[in-house]
Amino acid sequence: VHLPRGLREGEMAEAGRPAKNPKLDREEEGGGDNNPKVDGEKEYGTNHREADEQAQAALEKIVSIQHEIDKLNEQASEEILHVEQKYNHLRKPHYLNRAQLAEQIPEFWYTTLSNHPAISEILNGDDEQALQYMDGLSVDEFEDVKSGFKINLYFRPNPYFENTVLSKEYVLDGSGNSTITGTEIKWKPDKDLTNRAPVEFKGRKRTMEEPTSVFCWFSDCNPNEPDELAEYIKDEIWPNPLQYFLQGEVSVDEGEEEDEEEEDEEEEDEEEDEEE
Repeated sequence: VHLPRGLREGEMAEAGRPAKNPKLDREEEGGGDNNPKVDGEKEYGTNHREADEQAQAALEKIVSIQHEIDKLNEQASEEILHVEQKYNHLRKPHYLNRAQLAEQIPEFWYTTLSNHPAISEILNGDDEQALQYMDGLSVDEFEDVKSGFKINLYFRPNPYFENTVLSKEYVLDGSGNSTITGTEIKWKPDKDLTNRAPVEFKGRKRTMEEPTSVFCWFSDCNPNEPDELAEYIKDEIWPNPLQYFLQGEVSVDEGEEEDEEEEDEEEEDEEEDEEE
């Protein structure tokens, strides 16, 4: 079969050309620089920078918000301080009235302290004997409240010491440093409960290496150690001494309720016996 001359020449010319390489063709069309790996790295770097910028912007906003919160906290502290000062003044006449009435109750403050579960653990027999001469207690907070307070224990004449008032004061300065001072107790001869003398025990002398009297508390003025006794007195005893003074006591109302319950039970038993 004879093909037209023009067609044969065209096919032969096409057949003489080199075969096409798809990969090379794509590179030629794209300029030869279209590498998927390089493009991915560029895209990751761009996204990473955007994430960093977004995180930085969010952090700056959080810092700004925190400044506003701190301002509100400072304002709240000032307002709370004013409220505390106000109510401290309002409570004072009630405290004075309570103190006067407590003097009419024998051993009111001694009973209150000795009934406190934590304080009772640090009292020895001699301490209890001395504390029975206690006829008053007060906690005086300073005017600005935050700068400190003073605890006072009042005593009537007793065989142990000359002082009529034993105090411990806690002062906090603007830098947060605290200063603690306590009354020096003027012990009567041979009555110093904080300085135990050697005692005879089975033919040998035994000494107390560390004084255990609660009265050592007045000379223990280390601001770096927690003062649990002061916290018990200030935060638990002083606000409401009745909860400890009346510990174990049965109120009149409770007694009446118990009597009524017993009477009801007796009546029910009698009714059951009659039915039988």
